[in-house]
Amino acid sequence: MLEIKNLTVKIRDKRVIDNVTFEVRPGRITALVGESGSGKTMTALAILDLLPRSAVREKGEVTLNGRNIFTLAPEDKRRIRGKDIAIVFQEPFSALDPVLRVGRQVEEAITAHEDLSGEKLKGRVAELLQMVKLPPATAESYPHELSGGMQQRVLLAAAISCDPGVLILDEPTTALDVSIQKQILDLIKQIQEKNRFDVLFITHDFSIVNMIADEVCVMKQGVMVEKGPKEDVLRNPRHPYTKYLIECIPRIGDKRRRLPQNE
Repeated sequence: MLEIKNLTVKIRDKRVIDNVTFEVRPGRITALVGESGSGKTMTALAILDLLPRSAVREKGEVTLNGRNIFTLAPEDKRRIRGKDIAIVFQEPFSALDPVLRVGRQVEEAITAHEDLSGEKLKGRVAELLQMVKLPPATAESYPHELSGGMQQRVLLAAAISCDPGVLILDEPTTALDVSIQKQILDLIKQIQEKNRFDVLFITHDFSIVNMIADEVCVMKQGVMVEKGPKEDVLRNPRHPYTKYLIECIPRIGDKRRRLPQNE
């Protein structure tokens, strides 16, 4: 289980994450929802202890299977990243090395934690690519030769290569068109149900939350304003900010109104 307690992060004396507390329950998909700049990605980076140099963790704990990540030695942190907890970043083309074939990049994710080589390693890469609905021949491609949806599938293959207990997905469908977005979401759900890992799914879109999540945590300006089971949050949102985010889901004939800055 992944538990975050009283996490607080500052940048230039401004709190960008303020006393955030939530958990990612075993076998569940927890959505972390909010507008751009609400602190979602910064929370994900803080969980992995990968904050940028300008950010300072003021206080808080991140506990994975009973171990506080922040108290681990640097080599222990490197061991659990990719093995016990993995992340798929928002922009697949930026996350992939443009000069390496994608099969090599998936191999690197495996060999960082497992003793595989030769044909066994290539076989594992082929198996992972098939798992994310890509032909094994994709391993010989460079990132620029693949579509955005295929690039995202490669990142997903690398992330699940060592069977992590927790997978963080940082807006993995933002740059994709609606049809490809649906395919990626269905794929994530299928893999999660098969492998039974826990998922923290970061998004700004409640229509995606409705499709994939079990639990919902809503962030506004670095503060957790609401959390609970998806059905409860969607049917009876308690905070005005949550209501406005839900109202942003496009519906034919709806009139839109802007979120007042003081709500």
